[in-house]
Amino acid sequence: AITIKPVMPKPLFAGTPLPDSNPPPNLDKSGKPTLEVQTPEGVVLLSKGKPVTSSDPAPLPSGDAESLKLITDGDKEGDDGFFADLMPGKHWVQIDLGESKEIWLIWLWHFHKQAVIYKDVIVQVSDDPEMKNATIVYNNDFDNSAEFGVGQDQSWVETNNGRAMPVKGVKGRYVRFWSNGRNIDDMNQYIEAEVYGK
Repeated sequence: AITIKPVMPKPLFAGTPLPDSNPPPNLDKSGKPTLEVQTPEGVVLLSKGKPVTSSDPAPLPSGDAESLKLITDGDKEGDDGFFADLMPGKHWVQIDLGESKEIWLIWLWHFHKQAVIYKDVIVQVSDDPEMKNATIVYNNDFDNSAEFGVGQDQSWVETNNGRAMPVKGVKGRYVRFWSNGRNIDDMNQYIEAEVYGK
């Protein structure tokens, strides 16, 4: 096995205060961030610089597809100008790895300047860009509000450490990330998504 240990951006607030308003029942309260993950030998970062598409035709800050390049540019800073901002409600961003790969780890950074919780975080892997035949590798939707079924994964409070999502070698070319707003509003923001595999 090898150890994957991404470079983390600087924290933008101290500690991990739990949001006041009605935390979800599946919230990870461990307070222990994952900083490294063991994967099989040969696993490397596949997603850097790869093209990203979205259900939002005009994501900010640029109002066009240029904004989506921020998601695979390798920069995880949480300040303004470093994240793609999608329309409110249920939306997705999707990375095209260029060819089918065996995926072992996904690491996701949403907006982490505030202690917020993103809702209905669902990650799909497929060889089909339309996701008609997709494998769900992460799902923290506890009430089926996104209509992909009730998920068994945890919700989490965003920090600079992002969220590690180990995957068991699922094969696919496309990785799609859903979200459905945050605990404080309906916004969807993506700083960086890293897909590791071989």
